[in-house]
Amino acid sequence: MAEPLLALDGVHTHIAQYHILQGVDLAVPAGGVTVILGRNGAGKTTTLRTIMGLWQASGGTIRFDGADITSLDTPAIARRGIAYVPENMGIFTDLTVRENMVLAAVDGPMDSGRLDWIFSLFPPLRTFWEMPAGNLSGGQKQMLSVARAVIEPRRLILVDEPTKGLAPAIIKAMTAALAELARTDTTILLVEQNFAMAKSLGQTVSVMDDGRIVHSGAMAELAGDAALQERLMGLSLETHQ
Repeated sequence: MAEPLLALDGVHTHIAQYHILQGVDLAVPAGGVTVILGRNGAGKTTTLRTIMGLWQASGGTIRFDGADITSLDTPAIARRGIAYVPENMGIFTDLTVRENMVLAAVDGPMDSGRLDWIFSLFPPLRTFWEMPAGNLSGGQKQMLSVARAVIEPRRLILVDEPTKGLAPAIIKAMTAALAELARTDTTILLVEQNFAMAKSLGQTVSVMDDGRIVHSGAMAELAGDAALQERLMGLSLETHQ
């Protein structure tokens, strides 16, 4: 088997007195979408933030493209080609859409061809290019958050619940955009509570519970086994279509 693009081996994370991640083992193959599922509070967001260096792992190792990145700081991790779309979107509301994108293009001026590609994924960003980002709708802000993460080519993008609180039409557009992104050289690690979206996008899936990975495998296997879904998450994906 090919070496995974990203691998967590026995990763622990403490936040103050709380032991959140308790030996996470996770393998993310290169290409496509890997989804992390689990109940609220299982440790999914903490896993993404630990990978990104926003919270320091207190044990275990994180390897990206074969290199140990466990002790690197966030800027160094980003320079290796990893981007993060947080649940709170992380945009600058007082700046225009254009200014948000300029700040994200750390390697220099934005490539016009790549910008046109992003506009094809998220047409409202072209429409509101000179508008303050704070004036955008929730769905448009989420589009901007993803667009900022991919204004430059990335090997891996970590996306935390991109459809939370969005209308069905916006969820459909976001799902299509992430599917298109996954057809490029960018690998996606997605935390998502919308199980219909997760099933449609994911090739592989890991389920978290109480700070550990309790199941990993093909998304098709999990999606087709209601008893396994019930055992792992206490619900059936089919009830969340």
